[in-house]
Amino acid sequence: MIPRLHVPAALAAGLDTVLPPNATRHVQVLRLQPGAELCLFDGSGGEWRAEVRAIGRREVVVRALAHASVERELARAVTLALGMPANERMDTLVEKATELGATAIQPLVCERSVLRVAGERAERKAAHWQAIVIAACEQCGRNRVPTVHAPLPLREWLESRGDEDSGQRLLLSLDADARPLAAARGDQRNVTFLSGPEGGLTEAEQAFARQRGFEPVSLGARVLRAETAPLAALAVIAALEAAA
Repeated sequence: MIPRLHVPAALAAGLDTVLPPNATRHVQVLRLQPGAELCLFDGSGGEWRAEVRAIGRREVVVRALAHASVERELARAVTLALGMPANERMDTLVEKATELGATAIQPLVCERSVLRVAGERAERKAAHWQAIVIAACEQCGRNRVPTVHAPLPLREWLESRGDEDSGQRLLLSLDADARPLAAARGDQRNVTFLSGPEGGLTEAEQAFARQRGFEPVSLGARVLRAETAPLAALAVIAALEAAA
């Protein structure tokens, strides 16, 4: 398989580019030689056939050769807004959400959250998760890189969403009035899923989310873990698109 690497700079035919550190290490670990073929993507869409031009101890130079307009995105832009699960579970959630097609991920601090971060630590966490997203894109074939936003308190995030924001707002819920997710499918181009942390959202948090336009939807009678529910929702959206 031809190695796929992300380059955080605009690519152009015939342009030589120095790979970023993570991509450089990847080339070195694979022991590629000058002339080896690569697939590059810069996140703006499509991918580039490229080749290794030079390999040094600290940098690798590559050249973009030809662009292919290949897209592997969902038809709808999906944002996951979720109460962060603790420990490595958030890392896994971010990786798998990227593979399943999420466009953006908004980590949230909720009343029952175990993981609580703010300020500089929140920024570091977001940067760590963004690196996981890039690695997942390299693996799964996506050419557009999802954005992981810095964690925010749930109420602050909800208040920041204006009524004029377009798109469907869905709240993953076990409440009796929650519609099955498949039945709540809308025709908007954007959809945001709100999902709680370990222990779920409190009644007050759910009520405020409903006030902000979030419709409760259900994934079934079983209680899914905090890191499972948003991935299941994404999988439903992807399956519905594939069947359409």
